[in-house]
Amino acid sequence: MKTFKNVVYWLLLAYYIYVFGYASLEKVFHTKSMMDGMNFLGFNYVWTTLIGYGELGGWLVVLFGLYKPEFRNLGMLLLFPFAVGAFTAHMAHHEYSHYFNALYVTVTTPIMLYLDKNFRISIK
Repeated sequence: MKTFKNVVYWLLLAYYIYVFGYASLEKVFHTKSMMDGMNFLGFNYVWTTLIGYGELGGWLVVLFGLYKPEFRNLGMLLLFPFAVGAFTAHMAHHEYSHYFNALYVTVTTPIMLYLDKNFRISIK
């Protein structure tokens, strides 16, 4: 069972890294399709760029976490608000064809944190 959890965790993480990697880089490098999509959602050039750099920062922390596991969890926690915001924005604008990746990163963040043996939340 432990091996199965590890396989699921690393598969979820691989696609998670892919999604935030391309999304952040498209915002930072201002690809036309991303800029048009963000403009449709109500984000201008400056906000799109700021969101892109925020996502890029969290993504880099997750990547560094491949070397130091405690940073991976920190990066996921930093990216979680971006995931929820993207899912909310796509749903609010009825962009159902574009919401899967936002739904994926929103749902898998808590799942991956739960599966990580180094992450615990203690409420006392």
